[in-house]
Amino acid sequence: MKTMKNLKLIATVFLTALLTFTSCQDEIDNETGENPNTNTNTANSQTANNLERSSMYDGSFDDFLDGVSCSSILLPVTATVNNTEVTIISQADYQQVLDILAEFNTDDDTVVLQFPVTVALSNYTEVVVTNQAEYDAINEACEQAEANAENALSCVDINFPITIFTYNINAEQTGSVVIESEEQLYNYINNFNEDELFSVNYPITVTGAGGNTVTISSDADLQSSVEDCVMQEDTMEDAEGNANNLEEILVDGLFQVESFVNSGVDTANDYVEFTIDFANDLSLVAENTVNSTVENVEGTYQVTSQTEVFLNLNFTSNANFSLLNQNWEVTSFNNTSISLQSTTNAAATLVLQQI
Repeated sequence: MKTMKNLKLIATVFLTALLTFTSCQDEIDNETGENPNTNTNTANSQTANNLERSSMYDGSFDDFLDGVSCSSILLPVTATVNNTEVTIISQADYQQVLDILAEFNTDDDTVVLQFPVTVALSNYTEVVVTNQAEYDAINEACEQAEANAENALSCVDINFPITIFTYNINAEQTGSVVIESEEQLYNYINNFNEDELFSVNYPITVTGAGGNTVTISSDADLQSSVEDCVMQEDTMEDAEGNANNLEEILVDGLFQVESFVNSGVDTANDYVEFTIDFANDLSLVAENTVNSTVENVEGTYQVTSQTEVFLNLNFTSNANFSLLNQNWEVTSFNNTSISLQSTTNAAATLVLQQI
């Protein structure tokens, strides 16, 4: 997900030229566009940038494998994941990698690729990467694109087809183009002549994060959607970081139920004799520290994130602890206390205190 400057950098590194795509664009000269005095854009305009970023090839779907959101690895590929060799033939095999990475939640995961690998870049070109140094160059170019807000927007998906009207520098309409896909739009905007103007035939619709469809009626609406997208991506990134921090706190500590309130009633006394130990392998155990004859209560847990952080608890074979088996939203946490609220019952709250 890069501007031409970034793409040329990658192309130079790998001695490959950028491909020129022949688009299947339908020229329709008899359509009438919007008033060019109020809605035309140049190749370097903010609208052009928004259209380009929202139509770039999004390689973030395999970040768990390659760690680079600006590209993806074409299959098949072989990699050593946490010292286990895995051959990935199709996307169905991604689960093997995810299972290995999820085995422990606070370990240092490693994925070592077996070169050569073929990589799909944000400009829809493909390059063969023969060693780690070449791959590191792609990663560095991606980080630069992200720092400069030139990477793909994964939460603004334009619903096609859309129509773009073209004008000459005298603001006279010269034609229109029907765009059928993200790749076609990317190449159209990326190769748009600097001595021409364009306008989008609004309204169009975009699908945002969570699958919500939004009607876009102007360039300003598109800019607003992009800003919302960037804000949400930042929020999700922050939540992911908080989830990682929470996992470390859970594994490093030993906890007690400080309070468990449901419909105004606090039943923390039911758990006062127990400590809860969260293990690195996503298992947990509640141990009675007062009466050693009481059987331990075992279970599992999982920390996830979206725009918020969630803690899922699953105890077995104990009526009191089974009441805690919910997906909890983490409302606040620090090194000593974790406050939770049920995602299905707002009246249920739980506080875990480190001892």
